[in-house]
Amino acid sequence: MKSNDEILKERQERVRKAIALEKPDRTPVILMADGFCANHMGVKLSEFCSSLKYSNQVMLESMKNLNADGISVVTAFATLMPLTFMSNVKLPGIDLPDNALWQLDEKEVMTVEDYDTILNKGWTPFMMDYLKNRLGVPLDELFGELAEYPQFVKNFEDNGYVVLCPIIGSIVYEFINGGRSMTKFIKDMYKIPDKVEAVLDVIQAETSEQLRQQIRATKPGVVFISPARGASEFFVPKLWQRFVWKYLKATADVIIEEGAVANFHIDANWERDLEFFRSFPKGTGIFETDGATDIYKIKEVLGDHMCIKGDVPAAMLTLGTPDEVYTYSRRLIEDMGNGFILSPGCGIPPNAKVENVKAMISAATGK
Repeated sequence: MKSNDEILKERQERVRKAIALEKPDRTPVILMADGFCANHMGVKLSEFCSSLKYSNQVMLESMKNLNADGISVVTAFATLMPLTFMSNVKLPGIDLPDNALWQLDEKEVMTVEDYDTILNKGWTPFMMDYLKNRLGVPLDELFGELAEYPQFVKNFEDNGYVVLCPIIGSIVYEFINGGRSMTKFIKDMYKIPDKVEAVLDVIQAETSEQLRQQIRATKPGVVFISPARGASEFFVPKLWQRFVWKYLKATADVIIEEGAVANFHIDANWERDLEFFRSFPKGTGIFETDGATDIYKIKEVLGDHMCIKGDVPAAMLTLGTPDEVYTYSRRLIEDMGNGFILSPGCGIPPNAKVENVKAMISAATGK
């Protein structure tokens, strides 16, 4: 019987080969799941979100039952969302019923005047003050929990599971997009484009250096980045290239320069601009689609250049049958070939059927 360490190394090699566009012994399957793990283990979402440590334990127990190759992230994301989107989050058990999924409470909290503050004082001082005094985020408590994150990763690895993305990078326009609200941010891009770009340049310079130091300290194989609000379908090409691609590429370049792989967690439709991703060196990225970007179109444009990850639909995992999930997953495995990681489209919904998730995993593992 293989030890957990032997199983981990076997799974890590399987994932490495998929990322490098080589032929693995079989297609790896990596889950993106947090709220699903709570429901799977019979835990209320309000309890699940009560601490990062507890959510890590629940997710690990769920993984032991499911037994995929690995997982993308290892704690509930709910309480971390203000750090990425500069918006409050409605939480189950506090603002919502115990088993209601958390919700981003987006509204205009950041003002146009804040642009000058950022330009004059820098991003980090502004961000810390904003999170604490405008959003009421308990920073000391949250950062204390985050200090344990390496142990959360180790908990999974000690049990033989790959943690695909042990650290998460930020895309700078997401901060402003969330803090200003998406509608206000887009208006700013038209009304005061030079100031918006200057602010994003300041944020990019600071966050790039922070990310570089974090990668050097932790040496992750893959770094998660989610350009969620930057989809091609939201912007005309001129604005997309200036305010989205410029900063997405700059962040990914830091990851790749430091020897890691950029996992692009892609929400919404990016089909218009897939060719841009060929500017990264071959085998240094993962294009993870939620299904809105056609996975077959991604294969056509990027299949010889970048690993593809996806894309079993959330609706199918929730409303479909195990046979439907298995058949869809097998077709993906056969059609995508090498350079493919099987996963849910975005994340597994909290109310997905356990038997459907197991059918997806079985399509890759044969078990």
